[in-house]
Amino acid sequence: MAETQQQQQQYQKPLPEITKQSKPFWDAAHEHKLVVQQCTQCQRYQYPPIDLCPVCAGELTWVEASGKGEVHTFIIMHQLYHPAFKAELPYNVSVIQIEEGPFMLSNVVNCANEDIKIGMPVKVVFEDVTDEVTLPKWTPA
Repeated sequence: MAETQQQQQQYQKPLPEITKQSKPFWDAAHEHKLVVQQCTQCQRYQYPPIDLCPVCAGELTWVEASGKGEVHTFIIMHQLYHPAFKAELPYNVSVIQIEEGPFMLSNVVNCANEDIKIGMPVKVVFEDVTDEVTLPKWTPA
């Protein structure tokens, strides 16, 4: 317990709020798996997690995603909005469209900001930031 608190104190960036609805996503990320919801009726993929399919109101179940996607759009952050990001300025905030269709907000890593392009193929990688939280990030494919 004390080690977990120490690790969380060392990681200064904001952490996601893990809710009952999002817990399966974060549990899978902790195992370095990317999951999204899929409708059991119309087969549509859904992210972020919700209760019912927005197309047909069908039941949603969690399925493993391919982990492939492409950069839909991105911005480069030059202004400091949170002190924990100071060492990373400038950094990118990217919208990734995963192969299954939904969009995810994250960062492209292992790539210079000037090399990020819209339409660039990427694949998921995971950053273990605390004992409880693993963040999906994206790297050039």
